[in-house]
Amino acid sequence: MLKKPAETMRDVHPLIRDRWSPRAMDASKPVSKDDLISVLEAARWTASSNNVQPWRFIVATADRPEAHAKALEGFNVRNQRWAKNAPVLIIVLARKVTDDGAANGPAHYDTGAAVAQLVIQATALGLSVHQAGGIDKDKIRTSYNVPDDTDILVAFGLGYQADASVLPDDLAEREKTPRARKSLSDIVFNDTYGEKMMF
Repeated sequence: MLKKPAETMRDVHPLIRDRWSPRAMDASKPVSKDDLISVLEAARWTASSNNVQPWRFIVATADRPEAHAKALEGFNVRNQRWAKNAPVLIIVLARKVTDDGAANGPAHYDTGAAVAQLVIQATALGLSVHQAGGIDKDKIRTSYNVPDDTDILVAFGLGYQADASVLPDDLAEREKTPRARKSLSDIVFNDTYGEKMMF
């Protein structure tokens, strides 16, 4: 399978270095229930502001075809082309209020942290995750009866990496594109916003 390790300035943990987001997933290889629980447990044990735990996940597996098809419809048409092969589809939501009904400002931040922790656990298990912002939030809210106090953030496919040949040509080409990131000096500042910290 295609590997795309990050070219880092200093050593980072191999799970971080080797993690990337392939769209090519093996539709014939299911994710075991134990592994699915493991990645969800990793998210569950993420730190959160005041231990509110605002993250919520809607999970659809390919062994329940109607549920999987329903989740797939929440992806936009472009993303459905690869997401259909993912044996697990997960929609990520953030509850904007605490259990007492107070506004929870860090809800999105904390939910992002939970997904990041989930992704690292998935990587440790040999699984791949591809996240998608291209989703139909109105359709998801209606079809899953998501309450107004909960934001729909992203959706992702979870599964085992497949060869890029399972993808349409344009996506297969993107699969082979080298990974790139902004430099640290572009994202880390010193005394004032925009004042680059030099490394």
